[in-house]
Amino acid sequence: GISSEAAALAGRLKLGKLIYLYDDNHITIDGTTDIAWNEDIELRFKAHGWHVITVPDGEDLEAIYGAIKAAQDEKEKPSLIRIKTHIGWHSPKQDSPKVHGAPLSDEETKATKKALGFPEDKTFYIPEEALNHCRQAVEKGKKIEENWNKMFEEYKKEYPQLAKQFEEFVNGKLPEGWEESLPTFKDTSKPIATRSASGKVINALADKLPNFIGGSADLAESNKVVMEGKGDFYCDTPGGRNIHFGIREHAMGAAVNGMALHGGLIPFGATFFVFSDYMRASVRLAALMKTHSIFVYTHDSIGVGEDGPTHQPVEHLMSFRAMPDITLIRPADANETVQAWKIAIKEKSPVVLVFTRQNVPVLDPEKYPIKEGVSKGAYILEDVENPDVVLIGTGSEVHVCLGAKKLLEEKGIKTRVVSMPSWELFFKQSKEYQESVIPKDIPKVAVEAGIKLGWKEIVGENGLVIGLESFGTSAPGNVLMEKFGFTPENVANQVIEKYFKN
Repeated sequence: GISSEAAALAGRLKLGKLIYLYDDNHITIDGTTDIAWNEDIELRFKAHGWHVITVPDGEDLEAIYGAIKAAQDEKEKPSLIRIKTHIGWHSPKQDSPKVHGAPLSDEETKATKKALGFPEDKTFYIPEEALNHCRQAVEKGKKIEENWNKMFEEYKKEYPQLAKQFEEFVNGKLPEGWEESLPTFKDTSKPIATRSASGKVINALADKLPNFIGGSADLAESNKVVMEGKGDFYCDTPGGRNIHFGIREHAMGAAVNGMALHGGLIPFGATFFVFSDYMRASVRLAALMKTHSIFVYTHDSIGVGEDGPTHQPVEHLMSFRAMPDITLIRPADANETVQAWKIAIKEKSPVVLVFTRQNVPVLDPEKYPIKEGVSKGAYILEDVENPDVVLIGTGSEVHVCLGAKKLLEEKGIKTRVVSMPSWELFFKQSKEYQESVIPKDIPKVAVEAGIKLGWKEIVGENGLVIGLESFGTSAPGNVLMEKFGFTPENVANQVIEKYFKN
């Protein structure tokens, strides 16, 4: 689970400032903890490289304070303070799972108050002594903030440039000219995988954005996310920007969210698209919290090839599109990839970037309106006057649509091709723009190497969807694409069969 993943990573990184207080009351929703597990928590965390302290009595405040102080003094290891407590303390349901998920009745509440010496007839009662004690935190916090501000003012005088950079990081301000070094792929004679193009973009960004940090769940080379010359992040090299998350997708997603919530950093995490299943809860929380988390997923379809159906995403594109407050971008080529990364850096909310393993042709940036088009989610790539049909592709299938257009026009069928890297960005556009790209009154065909579910919203009930209705299989990627129908010939034949047979 995520706690073990995170704990193991924290131990490896020697995060000495990390302190867990573990409320050990031996109760879960279903019953006492021993109905499901009996592991030695202390030994497990020690095996992860943690400093472990046990407090036998959860009401012994001096012991708890002493344990916290000892944990603060430990600089080389994260600390777990295991505190033995009683759930529902002094209530009639003490040490029972029944007090875990349900409120006490009125009578049980009165009995608990009586046992604790509280007035039984008062609700939301806070003793004056407790209130005054807690209110001291206001003045204490004020002084701490004042001292920090004074310290920072002195720092600004001594290191004005670093202080300015720090303030820009914290405020989410991007440095001037950060986009200027991003590559433009002009050589259309050499195909390139979008994951490889992404790697070039990542390294260009790393040079311009010192707070850009991230890594992969043990797939950095395959995901193409290594930032060259930027060092690895470890306890003794905290300036390193390549994080080795290990095979811990769930914890990686949570760590990315945590860095984004903290602010000052632009974090990303990467893995194969199919392994996004292992971190879905973290991505969903990113969406709920609207964090500036960037999730990089490569090997995006059956084009993965020989690794077979266990490694071939089929339902994943639609599953992320179904998640609220996520922007998913699946670029068609290297130049769309550049624009996708620009959006991810600027968006300030969760973005899922989905890239190919296989090489795909490069779209001519001087011929096509890629820069403006990607930012709008979908755009006309190739057009004719009064088109008879609109072909809509995402990712690598855009090139299938371009090939199908040539075949259809040989038959006298006037064809528009639309690249649609992002549904979410497209649906943010005006209705006028949407209908100018994908008109209502023209036959529409969607081509995507994923499940068909959902595409009828784009193409309409009379539309044609060329997608998948099963898992993939093990074979070379190009063979699979052909066998599953993602070829210009099959697309053209299906369009003719459905709309132009007569």
